[in-house]
Amino acid sequence: MTAPPARALDPAVPDGPGRALLRARRSWYVYDWANSAYVTTTATVLFAPYLTVLARRAACEGVAEGCTRALSVLGVQVAPGSLALYTTTLATLLSALLLPFAGAVADRARRRNVLLGVFAWPGAAAATAMVALSGDRWELGVLLAVVATLSLTASSVVNDALLCDVAAPAERDAVSSRGWAAGYLAGFLLLGLNLVVVSSPGLLGLDEEGAVRLSLASAGLWWGAFTLVPVLGLRHLPARRPPVDAAGGGVLAPARQLVRTLRGLRRYPQALRFLLAYFVFNDGIQTVVAAASVYGQEQLGFGSSQLITTVLLVQGVAFGGALLFGRAARRFGAQRTVLAGLGLWIVVVLAAFAVPRGAFEAWLALAVLIGLVLGGTQALARSMFSRLVPVGAEAEYFGLYQAGERGTSWLGTLVFGLVAQLSGSYRPALVALLVFFVVGAWLLRRVDVAAGARDAGQG
Repeated sequence: MTAPPARALDPAVPDGPGRALLRARRSWYVYDWANSAYVTTTATVLFAPYLTVLARRAACEGVAEGCTRALSVLGVQVAPGSLALYTTTLATLLSALLLPFAGAVADRARRRNVLLGVFAWPGAAAATAMVALSGDRWELGVLLAVVATLSLTASSVVNDALLCDVAAPAERDAVSSRGWAAGYLAGFLLLGLNLVVVSSPGLLGLDEEGAVRLSLASAGLWWGAFTLVPVLGLRHLPARRPPVDAAGGGVLAPARQLVRTLRGLRRYPQALRFLLAYFVFNDGIQTVVAAASVYGQEQLGFGSSQLITTVLLVQGVAFGGALLFGRAARRFGAQRTVLAGLGLWIVVVLAAFAVPRGAFEAWLALAVLIGLVLGGTQALARSMFSRLVPVGAEAEYFGLYQAGERGTSWLGTLVFGLVAQLSGSYRPALVALLVFFVVGAWLLRRVDVAAGARDAGQG
């Protein structure tokens, strides 16, 4: 059996189902607000450089500056500067394996809001525990980062599926965009506060490393505390009835359900086409975001303070960009709006190629354009896919959505790295990423959203 429609909230809730639905949506927005602050402060800005410091300290064992020793990781020699990248790769691969099962579990859960907390709070605890990363404790850093990433991705699957519970299909573009906007605003606010702490640690009587550890912990506390809002605020959603089918019960039921879903995916060709398009163009987006700092530093000669300013500008503009794309989707449709966004990503790549070395004003103008399209394309991709997934299997399909994204997210960085190595410059490496946006847009144009929604029973 499937879950009740989005508006069928508990009529016993005061003020009736209409206001209850509005409250539920506001609670749902807060999970993007909660986890995005961690993503920005920890995953994007502070963790990787700090883990590199710990790893280099462990490798050099008190040797003065200029040490180039490798770090021994399970008997393998690893450059300290590469440890954070390998940690991200490990967490990404583990997530790709875990997420389909997390989705299957979520579709069998009666209370998804409770499961959201169950998945989120271990990650928030791990992020908060980063306050203990001192000396040369790089092993603890790797462990905590992997736990936080697995928790973040699993909880995101549940949160994405909850979109189908708090918004009817016609409303999901706007609702999803508001959630992304809230996340970017939270990331901007907490990162801004933490940069004050890191830049002026003496204000709190801390040294530089103490300020970084405090900032890392603040992101975990923010994530954990604000997760309480959707967990409690969505408690009036109707309890879901787990599917009664051939999967049966028991511990292995989610795994059997997942196998059956994968076999049945061919019955939803539009969802499959969308997934393929999304994996391609999202890989391009993620690679541009991941490569921006190294491109700005190595190719254009910008310093750390300039790059941090860039991150803050992107976050601030992305808040408005997500809302703007939501309004555009209401007028032109989500598919056309995302296609227009991919066209703007092509402009971003070409413009970045043309930015002269040291031209910081041009770089900031480019950051504004990135912020404009970053949140909007991702938010509308989420809402588009929500229309193509079968009713009652939303979390499982969003598990495939997240897992496929992570399972292919290494392709863009591989292309970027290979072209940079072969050409000796980051500029042609950046241009090579155009193929992801061109091919992704071509694939997206082939998706018939209306037919897919009918096939999925989404109306």
